[in-house]
Amino acid sequence: MRVDAGTVTENVGVTPLHIGIVGCSAEGAALCYRTICTEGAQFLGPHAHPEVSLHTLSLAEYMNCIYRGDWRQVGELMLFSAGKLAKIGADFLICPDNTIHQALPRIAARSPLPWLHIAEAVADKAVERGFHRLGLIGTRWLVESEVYPEKLATRGLEWVRPDPVEAAEINRIIMDELVYGTFEPASVAYHQQVISRMKEGGCDAVVLGCTETPLIINDWNSSLPTLDSTRLLAREALRRAVAGAAASETTVTR
Repeated sequence: MRVDAGTVTENVGVTPLHIGIVGCSAEGAALCYRTICTEGAQFLGPHAHPEVSLHTLSLAEYMNCIYRGDWRQVGELMLFSAGKLAKIGADFLICPDNTIHQALPRIAARSPLPWLHIAEAVADKAVERGFHRLGLIGTRWLVESEVYPEKLATRGLEWVRPDPVEAAEINRIIMDELVYGTFEPASVAYHQQVISRMKEGGCDAVVLGCTETPLIINDWNSSLPTLDSTRLLAREALRRAVAGAAASETTVTR
């Protein structure tokens, strides 16, 4: 891990904002949490990271709603976690689950705290790295949704969805394997096959739009550069926590 000494020095003495994580599936939430804790040192010094709290209901509660297409209730579950996190002092929220971001617009206005949007973090990084046409992989609910297209379009980015057969198999891998912490070589190979087809179709990067996917696919085994939604969200939360605290302290000083 590279630590930017200048950035760390600048932030010495700053108390970061408290990050609230609204979890859904365990592996994605754990990777997001771990990234915040391990990469916090790049902003705050050795072993330092912001205060982080995680609340997650049973994944089954979410899936029961998703299987019947009840996105309103998905939003209510997210709002329930948001309320818990607000009560224990979180300053803002993130959700390391791409799929349930479909429900975020339904509850954002009633949320006790502001949210960072996972697709915005990904889109910002895509623009920063100069990408133009992105392959999108994730659950079938995610790739069929407008969660990413809405955010990518505002930044002038194009996207390519998996075909229906690919989407179904990737969804099976995610729901039957990855969320349980099972990582099969054949499933890695299938993701690589889909990404290679997207590259042949003109994509210059691929969005890992399931927060478990970075556990099996990365820049080392992908034929396209990867946009890791889990870690990008975690890093954006770190930046927000440090910048928000610094701005608050400046205001108080003045």
